[in-house]
Amino acid sequence: MLENSLAFAQKLDAADPLRHMREQFHFPKAADGQDEIYLVGNSLGLQPKRTETYLAEFLRDWRELGVRGHFEPKHAWLPYHEFLTDASAELVGAKPVEVVCMNSLTVNLHLLMASFYRPTSTRFKILIEDHAFPSDHYAVESQIRFHGFDPAAALIVVKPREGEHCIRHEDLVATIEREGASLALIMLPGVQYYSGEVFDMQGITEAGHKVGAHVGFDLAHAAGNIVMHLHDWHVDFAAWCSYKYLNSGAGSVAGAFVHERHVARTDIPRLAGWWGHDKKTRFQMGPHFQPIPSAESWQCSNPPILSLAAVRASLDTFTEAGGIHPLREKSLKLTGFLRFLLESEFKGDIDIITPFEPRRHGAQLSLNIDLHGMKAKDVQKKLETQGVACDFREPNVMRVAPTPLYNRFEDCYRFVQMLKATVPAS
Repeated sequence: MLENSLAFAQKLDAADPLRHMREQFHFPKAADGQDEIYLVGNSLGLQPKRTETYLAEFLRDWRELGVRGHFEPKHAWLPYHEFLTDASAELVGAKPVEVVCMNSLTVNLHLLMASFYRPTSTRFKILIEDHAFPSDHYAVESQIRFHGFDPAAALIVVKPREGEHCIRHEDLVATIEREGASLALIMLPGVQYYSGEVFDMQGITEAGHKVGAHVGFDLAHAAGNIVMHLHDWHVDFAAWCSYKYLNSGAGSVAGAFVHERHVARTDIPRLAGWWGHDKKTRFQMGPHFQPIPSAESWQCSNPPILSLAAVRASLDTFTEAGGIHPLREKSLKLTGFLRFLLESEFKGDIDIITPFEPRRHGAQLSLNIDLHGMKAKDVQKKLETQGVACDFREPNVMRVAPTPLYNRFEDCYRFVQMLKATVPAS
């Protein structure tokens, strides 16, 4: 039985087997010199303390070895991305052959759509969700136009029902079945950035494949947040950034997944570059592209090692925590406690639009606030001045994400008390 008290929150923290992980991170400081109540890991994760060491290792190798750094150090640059493969695969439920760290998220989506969006005169439509992350919407529309189609005819946008904030799975499936043979690609998030809703990726993939469409996911808010089984779900492709729940620093190198059944195919078009060429013959510098029989064949250029070092630091931190499964277990407890506190204090005056069912939400709760003349943006700004880090998204949602690697139950309690002082319940 949950209790609305500081003592109870501290009791939960004392019993938390992951409480030691908080000490692995640097926290920004509030005006009083104390650690911020940092609840915005869904936008930018905190810096792991080992990151500085990993970056310094690269800088030392570069300083002391110059070009030989590609081959001689413990973490040689030529195969550096391979040091990230196993941990990345484990995080998204994939085989190592199916994942690669490269580029940025939207670049990866474009590269993957170049391979998996192959429209014809009859099968040319792409399905996305309403209020998709703008970059995804832009990327999809530009792919449609690039292939000579009109988004007005080729873009299918699935919306929530009137008066609802989240899209029902049955409505997605019904739309997929209705569009049927005209549907070329389904491109949805694993976790919707605005509402915090977790999509049924397995069910969506099954429905898409049943009508002959390819299915891909943007996992920006899913990677490092929820448990996934991309290989077993037979997802065609996916991409994710690494600076939110993966704590690799702003704009750090992203990740990509291509299902095993596709990686060795030579009939799939790729926007090729030399880092995707067969490693055994890459330095023969021949003119004919021979793809690596793995997701690595979607690489174009050698990656930035400084950024990969930060990703490696993050992934090693996840490994120290025992991987995604214990983190997800704690996350559900944290978010459940936060929801309980909000409902206890505000009695429905604040609308939590994120679904209640554990399978349908991750670490984030999205709060629709319209109380005493204050909107979500006003509340977020006031909390920010008091040492609380959360964020706002148009038109009226304050996003709050207790992250299991470094947040405490006490953070949730103190946040709600500060929210209560900022926006008194009616």
